[in-house]
Order: sequence, then C-alpha cells, then structure tokens
Amino acid sequence: MADHEYTSLSDLHMAGELVIYPGKDGRLRVEARLYDESLWLTQKQMAELFGVTVPTINEHLKNIFQDNELQEEAVIRKFRITASDGKRYLTGFYHLDAIISVGYRVNSVHATQFRQWATQVLREYIVKGFAMDDERLKNPPVAGSGVPDRFDELLERIRDIRASERRMYLRVREIFTLAADYQPSLRETTRFFQTMQNKLHFAVAGMTAPEIIARRINHLMPNAGLTSWAGDDVRKRDVTVAKNYLSENEIRELNRIITMWLDFAEDQAERRKQVFMADWQQKLDDFLKFNDRQILPDAGKRTRKQADAIAYAEFEKFAERRREEKEALGAIENIRELESTARMLESKPGKAKVDTPSKSEGDAE
Repeated sequence: MADHEYTSLSDLHMAGELVIYPGKDGRLRVEARLYDESLWLTQKQMAELFGVTVPTINEHLKNIFQDNELQEEAVIRKFRITASDGKRYLTGFYHLDAIISVGYRVNSVHATQFRQWATQVLREYIVKGFAMDDERLKNPPVAGSGVPDRFDELLERIRDIRASERRMYLRVREIFTLAADYQPSLRETTRFFQTMQNKLHFAVAGMTAPEIIARRINHLMPNAGLTSWAGDDVRKRDVTVAKNYLSENEIRELNRIITMWLDFAEDQAERRKQVFMADWQQKLDDFLKFNDRQILPDAGKRTRKQADAIAYAEFEKFAERRREEKEALGAIENIRELESTARMLESKPGKAKVDTPSKSEGDAE
C-alpha cells in the first residue's frame, strides 16, 4: 500500500479527528472527521481521546489482535508525515474499527462516555430499526473539506423503503380507507393496489407488473433474469415480484414516482378532501400525466395468474440447471482435493515403498 503524504501533523489530525461531548439535550455526542471513508488515529491520539497512556492503548490493541477480534493488517495504515522539526516520518494509524474496539476495553472516564454514547446509538438502532445523527444531516460539510455528504444516500434509501411492496401496500390501504364510499374488503383493496402498481410500473418500464415478470424471466440467463432478490440465492418467492426484474435506473425512477405519489395521496387524505374510490385511479393518471409519464391505457396483456405460472415454470428449469452446475462444481473440487492429498502423501519424507510379498516355495497353493 502506498504511503500517504501530509505536509504537517496538524493537517493529518484534521483528516482524522474524534470528539466526545455532551449535547444540549444532555445526551453524549461523538463527532468524527473522516479520511478515506473512515477515521484514522495514532496510538497517541487514541490515548488522548480516551484519557490513558500510550502503553495502555498498545496493550489493548495487542489483545484485540490476539483474540482475532480484528485482523491487524486490515486496520493499520502507514501515513508519511512531515513533523514540526521538518523531518518526514512513517507513522502507523489505526482504522475506526480498531478505535471502537479499544474504546470498549479501556477503563477511563472518557472511554466510559464513549461507551455510553455507543449504547445510545445501538439501543436506538435495535428498538427503531435506524439511528441518525440529526445535527450532522442538517448541517452539510464545508465545500472542499473532503468530508462526504451522505444526505442524498439517505434520501435514496428512504425512497427505496417507502417503495417496497409491503410498505406501499400498507400506505395505500390506509389512504384507501379514507375514501368517502370505502367498504372494508380485502379483495377490493388488493385489486386497487394491483391497478395502481401496474400504472406505476408502466410509467417507468412501459409494461405492467405481470408483463415485466412474464417477459423478463428466463431460466437461461444469470439469476433467471432477476436483478435483485432477498437472501444469497434466487428463490421461488423472488420470481413473482416485478420490481426484482427492473434495472438500477428503472428502480430509481420507480422509487421517485412512488414517493411523490404517496406524498400527494397522503396530503389529500390529511386535508380530509372528499375522494371516492373511483377517483383515486383518475388522480393517479393525472399525477403521471403531470410528470410526463406514460399512462396505462388498459389492463395490460397479462394477468397476475398467467405471469406467476410462467415465472414458476421458468424457475423450476433454472433451479434444476443451478443444481446441476453446483454438483458439477462439487465434483471438480472433490477431484482437486483428492489430487492434492495424493501429492502430499507422495512427497512425504521417509515414505517407504510397499511391495507385494512373493510366495515362498513352501507356501500352499
């Protein structure tokens, strides 16, 4: 790995800095100045951060590596710096993962504060499913500081979550119940959701959800033509989700449209606008037309039942081909392992040659 040049130690310190302090609400806060997508501190800087000596930090790092909690080569980077005496030194800096691990082992007031803050964040993540630094997101980094702004990434992830089929179905059902002529019926709600889903998919891909599934699944293609799925491998449940076949650009477009549509529908609902069930389809068409999107003219050329049947049939062919490929690969690996074992035995020192004993004259036939 190449050395990293800095003109002074203070410049490097600005590229890697961690501050622990109590916020206005009394909760502890941690601010980090990142370099290359992480935080890098020397043992001396860690000692200052946690209020202990350098030998203490060194001892904890040794234990961390001995316990295989972290791999030493993965969390250390050498930076070449020019110190105040004008000389250049190659100095070891430790990754954020190592800093966190040390913080959980050190016994000091500052380390205790760090653990209290980390517990706050972890508790919020476990209870709510997310944890955010509101102040950091409200105040973007200064231009030219080299600190990445994650706000757009956050928005895109939120759009993706809101556009997920289960989440969208729940929101649509809630909005649907506010219709003036709403009658509780799972069948009616499901039909409306499918109609809305088809209109949104057509606006992006020029096909309804069933048409996307029927046209894009192919057992001969990698992953049967899917671009995304739950888990490590494509499963039967994945092949009947139209969104799983969309390209990255199509997914971004779909997420944006769904987010805008839900915002519009929620605004209508919160203002207690009297809307009848039949009105929602026209409102969606008007919304798509306003955004210069394609409008679905009919119910489409495929039904959900037809698309699911095609998807399941193609998946069975794909699954069979995948099994055959895995079995063939396993057979090759077994042969290689046997060959490797044979070579090891042949090269073993002091291996005696075993001869078949010959019969003596007195041996019986």
